[in-house]
Amino acid sequence: MDATQDIECKNLTLSMKLMGEHIINMSHELDVTGPKKMIEDIMGADNIFLMGAGRSGLVGKAFAMRLMHLGYSVYVVGESTTPAVKENDVVIAISGSGETRSVADLGKIAKDIGSTLVTVTSNEDSTLGNLSDTVVEVPGRTKTQSGEYLERHMRGEYDYLTPLGTSFEISTMVFMDAVIAELIHITGTSEAELKSRHTTLE
Repeated sequence: MDATQDIECKNLTLSMKLMGEHIINMSHELDVTGPKKMIEDIMGADNIFLMGAGRSGLVGKAFAMRLMHLGYSVYVVGESTTPAVKENDVVIAISGSGETRSVADLGKIAKDIGSTLVTVTSNEDSTLGNLSDTVVEVPGRTKTQSGEYLERHMRGEYDYLTPLGTSFEISTMVFMDAVIAELIHITGTSEAELKSRHTTLE
């Protein structure tokens, strides 16, 4: 591409619009049964563990940070300082397809230990979904549908401007922050308390 070519950013703004509309639609259609159970699981846990691969893992880390700000004992699976999972702990898995092998294998281990497994996914009827005690279904176009995405691009159809798992990851990030907002409301935690737990080594 010529570096001097004018960039109009039409796809950029359209992609943002599509993601925004997707999140608004999700907020209208979300079945709150799963989220309510997820919040109960979190509030009753001794420790909370987050796990996910790739960008889903980054969403999990962001959620773990906010849970820490709320005063929960929370860890990210795979970090060198993460302790062993115990029976009274909650493990939260994030996987759009629900079939990410590394995360599904860890989910099986969590269940063998006897901990509570919560899965946030777009595919409730999946390996992780079927393993879990609690499932939150967040609609999104998962990476397993990437063939459809490439086919549309080859035909010049730009209905989807959110590649791979973007819709799921962005939607899950917003959903997780909304869970934090609900927990703040339930616990009556002030913003000053959240700030007091924020890292000072930055």
